[in-house]
Amino acid sequence: MSEETPARSDVILERLTKLHPKLIDLSLDRTWRLLAALGHPERNLPPVFHVAGTNGKGSVSAMIRAMLEAGGYAVHSYTSPHLVRFHERIRLAGRPPSAFIEEDELAALLDECERANAGEPITFFEITTAAALLAFSRHPADALILEVGMGGRLDTTNVIAKPAISIITPVDLDHQAFLGDTLTLIASEKAGILKPGVPGVIGPQHDEARIAIEMAAERTGAPLLIHGQDFSAHEEAGALIYQDEQGLLDLPLPRLTGRHQIGNASIAICALRQAAMLPLERDAIARGLAHAEWPARMQRLTRGPLFRHLPEACEVWLDGGHNPAAGRAVAEAMADIAQHDPAAAPRPLLLLTGMLETKDATGYFAAFRGLAAHVETVTIPGADASLPAGRLCEMARDAGLSANASGSIDEALDRLAVAAGRAAPRILICGSLYLAGHILKENG
Repeated sequence: MSEETPARSDVILERLTKLHPKLIDLSLDRTWRLLAALGHPERNLPPVFHVAGTNGKGSVSAMIRAMLEAGGYAVHSYTSPHLVRFHERIRLAGRPPSAFIEEDELAALLDECERANAGEPITFFEITTAAALLAFSRHPADALILEVGMGGRLDTTNVIAKPAISIITPVDLDHQAFLGDTLTLIASEKAGILKPGVPGVIGPQHDEARIAIEMAAERTGAPLLIHGQDFSAHEEAGALIYQDEQGLLDLPLPRLTGRHQIGNASIAICALRQAAMLPLERDAIARGLAHAEWPARMQRLTRGPLFRHLPEACEVWLDGGHNPAAGRAVAEAMADIAQHDPAAAPRPLLLLTGMLETKDATGYFAAFRGLAAHVETVTIPGADASLPAGRLCEMARDAGLSANASGSIDEALDRLAVAAGRAAPRILICGSLYLAGHILKENG
């Protein structure tokens, strides 16, 4: 298909955006109405791992999928947002591995959902989630990993009456306009996915968030397994040591980069050890950790047109994290990489950053004070809600960083090459999944 001719699914997706209600109210009413018109596909799904949280949902989901597939299970998964194409959101099970939904099936599903919706107001996420559930209901699988879009209590995915496991990854400040402006309020919304009698696996949390989750679980009747109390993991001599009431596992470190992935791995392992219907041997868990991939989360780029702008021997990393907690995790990971760099001369860390106007950019940049030598800011191509490069530059300076605004990504890369001088820099492209998706699309 030529680049000039949009895929049929893209045409339908563009049309669906026009059904968006004028006022956004987090509610399940529109979703229930459409699911009923489709014959309730949410009632015909394999065991569900329902994953909520602020940071780490995608990484935890990727690890669970990789470990289950290493054990020979067929696994569906649903994640959002996508980076390059919508198809990435819906992975259909194989024996193994799973694969992105194919264009013909996606277009047919979207068309079916559009007809069933009959022109009623509905959000893009609601109708596309219904399409995903319809797809999952029609393909046999051993498990479904279902990632929450935003919040939990009123999220479109929260239509599963009894998942196998509920998971809440670390909760932090994000989407405050919809979820509340305190950790207690946000964690209470995330805890809305907890169900009576369904084990809830709770990742590392601030005390305020953990207490809110525990209170919600007590009201709901959901038994909890809490990181640091019921399970834990740490790095020791180049290995991951995991422990819970079932015993200790000596495992390889996750393939995903960063200390924060130790905690994410522990969440995934605990969830799987609670899923009695899907038993896994230690070797499958180990293979899954060693092979799990999740693009745009501390991803090392090694080729593509962007390298034409950069000096030889430079490193380029890509991360889509976009809130202060993600900034701290990524900054810590970059510091660890620098500490273990075998290069004779230290590499300056240079940032190329674009962010949405709804994000706390100053809080994000604060984590890089004293670590990043310079920042080039850009307006994210094609993102209507992007912070203008000039305003983002001011916010980086407010956080104590050296920063300039660039008119394009190419210009920013050229300026970073100049800023590096004769050094081989380490460049981190960061601040937004939308920016990360643009970089991946342009670099194949």
